Amino acid sequence: SDRYVELYYALPWVGAVAVPINTRLAPAEVRAILEDAECETLVVDEVSLPGLETALGAAKVRLAFVGEGEPPTGMVGYETLAEAPPIDDVGRGGEDLYGIFYTGGTTGRSKGVMLSHRNILANQENVAGLADVSGWSDPVYLHAAPMFHLADLGSTFHVTAIGGTHAVVSRFDPGDVLRAIAEYRVTATMLVPTMINMLLQFPGLDRYDVSCLQFMTYGASPMPPAVMARAFEVFPGIQFMQGYGMTELSPMATFLDAAYHVVDGPRAGKLRSAGRAVGTAEVRVVDEHDRPVPTGTIGEVVVRGPMVMQGYWKQPELTARTIRDGWLHTGDAGYLDEDGFLFIVDRVKDMIISGGENVYSVEVEAALYAHSAVAMCAVFGIPDDRWGEAVHAVVVPRPGQAVTEAELIEFCRARIAGYKCPRGVSFQDTALPISGAGKILKNELRAPYWDGRARRVN
Repeated sequence: SDRYVELYYALPWVGAVAVPINTRLAPAEVRAILEDAECETLVVDEVSLPGLETALGAAKVRLAFVGEGEPPTGMVGYETLAEAPPIDDVGRGGEDLYGIFYTGGTTGRSKGVMLSHRNILANQENVAGLADVSGWSDPVYLHAAPMFHLADLGSTFHVTAIGGTHAVVSRFDPGDVLRAIAEYRVTATMLVPTMINMLLQFPGLDRYDVSCLQFMTYGASPMPPAVMARAFEVFPGIQFMQGYGMTELSPMATFLDAAYHVVDGPRAGKLRSAGRAVGTAEVRVVDEHDRPVPTGTIGEVVVRGPMVMQGYWKQPELTARTIRDGWLHTGDAGYLDEDGFLFIVDRVKDMIISGGENVYSVEVEAALYAHSAVAMCAVFGIPDDRWGEAVHAVVVPRPGQAVTEAELIEFCRARIAGYKCPRGVSFQDTALPISGAGKILKNELRAPYWDGRARRVN
């Protein structure tokens, strides 16, 4: 809500630390965060009330109500707080802790990422330095991605800094987003690829006037080429841009501007990349010994700069493993080309090793998405006695379209090497599980296949 934006500014003014909570977490998971972060105040609305008692447990926290109507007993109302006499800014900044942002949902247990005021401002400066973004004129920015996530927060401070307008939808729903764009005359937004795919498949999409939309940034997960091509076709007047990063990087490390979102001409080959390093970031690709690898060689992506987090809350050993000699190890596998463009091939943990060959799930998913009957898909490794791991796909077909396992495997075989093709395909009619940040939860899909095994893929 709009109050979420206000709180991002109000909390540091009084010296508080923001702890945004994933709205899709179970009450027990919320309780774990409240206890881990030692929270003193919890801000809730009417949607948060069910399960609140379980979430609180024995925690003694103040409760502030930002919903509609009178606050429940024992809670102070948001308007009451807003009407109180103003206080002076306590002057926090620099290396002072701005927020603890809990990550998790795709790779396991949540971790509290500590971001300082310097981290947040470094990201804002990087956004401001991007030619296409700084060219926004009087932007109306739609918060459609989850506001607890850095993918959305990454643009929040820049929009305010240049005098833009914040428009908000309470949650991502394709119809609500399209209506909001038309009603508020939205000029810019940020979505994850899963959300863009859902917009493109929404019935009656052509009934909405989205001609006002000028810029759409995407990130947080790979964009399947077939989805990107469809977006170009459906939204020809929009300038697409991609940001790559992670919560630990406040969040942006590289950026691919609209000039490279083309399918032909000399710049067309860069569309598959995540762009080049933003202004204050240094990006390298290294081997298992942290030595830089040659251009075009796949290794782990590492980043250095003022946007790198302070560390993981209460986890110094994990912090030391993640940040080494000032370089943050992303856990992403990729390579740099001769022009400095970064190409992400997969999460290191999502890489499948089958018969000694490395298979990158993103590449297989891109092949599957090119089939007209595939609405959603996820690829991961499952145990195989002969090959160690076998490539497996879970597919959600488009409504009214039928496709077989054999057809999809043969379709992939015409596009990627045989050892990369799925050896099995499962189908389901319901949407794949998605995290609050809009990422497909491969760990949930993968878990049943590895249950009881000594070795698990996380």
